[in-house]
Amino acid sequence: MTSTEPPRSTPQRQAVLEALGAVDDFRSAQQVHEILATAGSGVGLATVYRTLALYAEHGLVDTLRREDGEAIYRRCSETHHHHLVCRSCGATVEVEGPAVERWTSAIASEHGFSDLAHTLEIVGTCAACAG
Repeated sequence: MTSTEPPRSTPQRQAVLEALGAVDDFRSAQQVHEILATAGSGVGLATVYRTLALYAEHGLVDTLRREDGEAIYRRCSETHHHHLVCRSCGATVEVEGPAVERWTSAIASEHGFSDLAHTLEIVGTCAACAG
């Protein structure tokens, strides 16, 4: 669930967001920390973990869970979307799903739920890995 007020910006948080924005795919906290360390940043691994969790809570980054349970993160687009994820290489595609949104609203209404939030990950094998 996302919060409406953005988190307070600090140089360390900004560095984490910029590091994540420099790559197109999902990265673990350790990988984000490696990007920062390579760039000469002194941001610690614990700060990276806390910052990514905070940004995920506020809807500024997308979060997926690998099959081993590790969280991976990516800068989020501005619109609500879902993900197609390749189980082989990890390639991820953002997709909009109007049918999913209609179904979510209908099923929630049927059961008296409001103030909805949801995520959808569709896992399969991309064309490159299947070929």
